[in-house]
Amino acid sequence: MSNTINIFNSTEKRYLPLKKIEDIANEIFKEYQINNANLNIIFLSDAEIQKINKQFLDHNYTTDVISFNFDEKDLEGEVYISIDTAERQAIEYKVSLTNEVLRLTAHGILHLLGYEDDTVDKKEKMHNLEEKFLQKI
Repeated sequence: MSNTINIFNSTEKRYLPLKKIEDIANEIFKEYQINNANLNIIFLSDAEIQKINKQFLDHNYTTDVISFNFDEKDLEGEVYISIDTAERQAIEYKVSLTNEVLRLTAHGILHLLGYEDDTVDKKEKMHNLEEKFLQKI
């Protein structure tokens, strides 16, 4: 058994910290003892993520990250990340784009593992987990 991580970039942005994206995913897999993951991480534009958000979640707005879990037993899913939103949030939060991309990667994977962020307490718990994994890499 092994974990598969595929990273796709449909944006004009050529710089993505591919090795670090894999590292943060693997840290989460290790922590949760996941040995058979099949994960696609897709970077796209605000316009593209808004289309996905509207089509699948009936939300007609852009967002930073959307996760789809295809298999509850094994971690199999997709994480969509808007690089446009990541760039704006990096400036807003005064962090590097790399840091924000890695945080969003962790956030998306945590959603696949069942974590939610629909209350203040749940948001804080997810944020603390994101920080924990960022510190590990």
